[in-house]
Order: sequence, then structure tokens, then C-alpha cells
Amino acid sequence: MSWPRCSGILLHPTCLPGAWGIGDLGNGCTQWVDFLAQAEQRLWQILPLGPTGYGNSPYLSYSAMAGNPLVISLELLQKQGMLPPDLVAPDLPRQRVDYDGVYQYKLPQLRLAWAHFQTDSTGLALLREFQAQQAHWLPDFSLFMALKDAHAGQPWYAWEPGLAWREPDTLAQWRQRVHPDQEFHSFLQYIFWQQWQALHRYAQAQQVRIVGDLPIYVAHDSADVWANPDLFAIDQKTGAVALMAGVPPDYFSATGQLWGNPVYDWERLAQTNFAWWVGRLRHLLQLVDMIRIDHFRGFESFWQVPQGEETAINGVWVPAPGEALFQTLQRELGELPILVEDLGVITPAVEALRDGFGLPGTKVLQFGFDDNPDNPYLPFNFRPNCVVYTGTHDNATTVAWYETLDTAAQQRVIRYLGYLSAQGIHWDLLRLGMASVAQWCIVPLQDVLGLGAEGRMNAPGSAAGNWEWRYTTDGLSSDLAAKLATLTRTYGRAHQPWPQPALTNEARDSGQSET
Repeated sequence: MSWPRCSGILLHPTCLPGAWGIGDLGNGCTQWVDFLAQAEQRLWQILPLGPTGYGNSPYLSYSAMAGNPLVISLELLQKQGMLPPDLVAPDLPRQRVDYDGVYQYKLPQLRLAWAHFQTDSTGLALLREFQAQQAHWLPDFSLFMALKDAHAGQPWYAWEPGLAWREPDTLAQWRQRVHPDQEFHSFLQYIFWQQWQALHRYAQAQQVRIVGDLPIYVAHDSADVWANPDLFAIDQKTGAVALMAGVPPDYFSATGQLWGNPVYDWERLAQTNFAWWVGRLRHLLQLVDMIRIDHFRGFESFWQVPQGEETAINGVWVPAPGEALFQTLQRELGELPILVEDLGVITPAVEALRDGFGLPGTKVLQFGFDDNPDNPYLPFNFRPNCVVYTGTHDNATTVAWYETLDTAAQQRVIRYLGYLSAQGIHWDLLRLGMASVAQWCIVPLQDVLGLGAEGRMNAPGSAAGNWEWRYTTDGLSSDLAAKLATLTRTYGRAHQPWPQPALTNEARDSGQSET
């Protein structure tokens, strides 16, 4: 991938500051992009953008294609006249996201905006155009969400059998019954699309490129599985997950991670020439500039756990057709602006798949200090075609990580660094990543700010308290931007020209223009 040597920051839009209970796509977002530009950070990495379900995890979304309506900016809707100018902000926390509170406040406001929007004939015409352009996913998703509303949020596999399995007569009856609510969910996606595309253009104008995140799996309770059950390992009688995704015991968990997502029916996907995957990446590349693929090793072989297991211990590795898939993606989409999360149990076969397509891998500095000179996360073992992180959204912050190391491990870190500066371990590890040969360096904002355990985004295996962190408006400053810019220039990660997009407009959009 021919992107220049540069650096960036990892921050999900929900973490942005503001008065509405959750980060959104309004002024807080553009101010964040301005900070990145001032700090000479060329990359903004986000987490998956989809609407979240139980647990609020962006990796368990109701759709692989849709955007999260909770990050729609109400202020931008006010400016468009869809909401009253005197709308009172909710009494919700500023330093974390209270998802239930945000939902209860924001959905009525979005329905109010929808009621106003329906009086605008020009707006309705644009909505119809958007619906036609997104016909490959939007009708199924908007109907799915309307049906969930009608069933008090129940998962699709708990609906009546005729509806769960999309029996034509039953589906037609329900489609007519929930049509008004289906239109509302289409409207939400239209507004999300408009606001996101405006933000994306603004970021590009500031020489900031957005790195999106694509989870390898989709949620069991999702429009994707409901509309395409033949592509997933689903019990065709009950709708239960027949074969579950996860990973074996690893750094994060002694019993592995049992995600609960259905694994793919790769044989069936291959018969369709991987059309669902091609459509998924093509769609995401209309929203971001580069894609991070989560759990890349699952494209070479994946951990499959039988139905009924309570941990991921009793699983097996099953081969996946990764080479055929990426050949198809390359043929359909051109050069792929993709980097891969290749953490975990990585075999020579996984490395061969990654390197065969020239895909940058992932290095995490926090994993590098186990007194093993062959550790692949030590910078002297890096190859340039990789992206280095201090930590990821699943790690403790660097400050919290260092504080929990035993004395011997802390001494190993200090010996490698040469010293522990007065600026703190977070800045020392940031400098180490910036100075490395890795082509790209991305750091969670929490590490730029030097936060401790209070800044953790997600603790794998913990069901509560995740995905809630936000920074406040006083968290960033021009002094911090200047300090980061100086470090960026010092290690040759600034002022590099951007190449032309690797994908042609025709390949990227497949005939779908922006609305």
C-alpha cells in the first residue's frame, strides 16, 4: 500500500466531547479534525460505525453497512430547521456515554426531525434517491429495525417463524404494517450518510485520512444474518448459532474468547464469488480512506466452537479461503487500502496470506517486553510494512499498563528505552513508536493525554463499563498539538504527499454517487 510514512490517533466518534451525552458528527468532530491537522497527524482511526446492540460494542452491530444514528448531530439538524433552536440538552454525563440515557433522549428528537422532514418535498426526493442508491442493503436493514421495534427489541430468531425465515406472504404483511417505521429508519441512515460524508470531505481537505474498522464477523442478531442466513452457520430450524466464532486462550483470557457470532459458510460464499464481501468493502470505502480488518488471521483459518459451549476452549481451527477472497476483492476493487490486525496465534500460513497481498500488519508496543529478543513487537524486529500502536482499544492505557507491571518488567522497559523521562511512560512509548521503522504509527488519544485506568475503552471478557469513555473539551490544547507536531516532524512523519486514491471512482462506488 503506497501511503506515505505518517502517524495518527485512534479515537471513536462516540468519545468526542459535547453536551448531548455522546460524541457526534457536529462541531466537536470538526474541531477534532482541526486538532489532528494542527498536530500534523495524517490518520484518524475509528472503530466500526454501525448501530450497536446489547453491550454497546461497535463490534456487535445490527448491520455491517449501516451507521449509528446515536452519533447524528442534533445541532446540525437544528441548523437545517428540523429541530427547534431552543432544544434543551439532556442532563447526562460529560465524561462517559450513558447509552440508555442517550437513546431515551435522542430517539424522540430524531423522530421529531423526521416529522418535520416529511413536509419537505425536496428532502423527500433526496431520500428516495438515497434509498435507490443503497438498495443493496438499506431495505433489509430498515425493515429489520422496524420489525425489532414492533417486537420490543427481540432478536429476529425469536420472531414468529414465517417472519424469522422471511416467508414471502408473512413478510409482505409485516412490511405493510411497519412501513412508516421502516421509512423512519431509512431517514436516519440518510441523515447519518449526509453528516458523515460532509465530515469526511472536511477531513480530506485538512489532509487527514480516516481509517475505518471492519470486524471479520457480524452479530447474530443483525440484518445481515436475517437477510442472508445461508451465508452463516445458523441452525435452519431454530435460528440459533450452530457454530460460534471466537479465539482460543490467549493474552486476554485463559479460557479464550467466545464471541457468539456465527462463523461463515465459506463454501456458500465462494459459490457467490464472495459477492457479500465485495459489497461490504465497496460500501465501507465510500465512507473511509483506509480499512483496518479486525482478526485477519480468521481469513486463513478460524476458531470454531460448537453450539452449547460456554467457553472457547473446546474449539477447532478450520481452514478459510482467504487467498481466493482477497484475489476476488483485488480484482473487483483494485489495489486494496487495507491494514490488518494480525495479533493472536499467527502461523506461517497467516503471514504468507498477509505478505502475499502486501498487507501491513499490526505491532503493539505493550506486548514487546517479555525478555524474549525474538518478540515481534520489539521495534528492532519490525519490518517497515506495518502499523505500530502503543496499545489498542482492547488494551489498558499505557500509563495503567506500566503501573501494573512488576519491577522486573518495568526495568526491561526502561532498559529498552534507555531512560524514563519526566514526560511520562506514555510519551516515551509514543516516541518509541514514532521513531520506529514502521510506516505508520497510530496512538490512542488516551495515551497522548497520559490517562490511567479511567481512560480504558474496552476490557475483553468484561461485560459492563466498556465503550463509554469520552474526553472533555479542555483535554486538548494548542500546546499539546505543537508538542505532538514537533515529535512527528522529528521522525519524518509529516509533510509527505498523498498518493491518488488506489481505487477508481467506478470501482469504489460501483455506479453509486454521493447524495
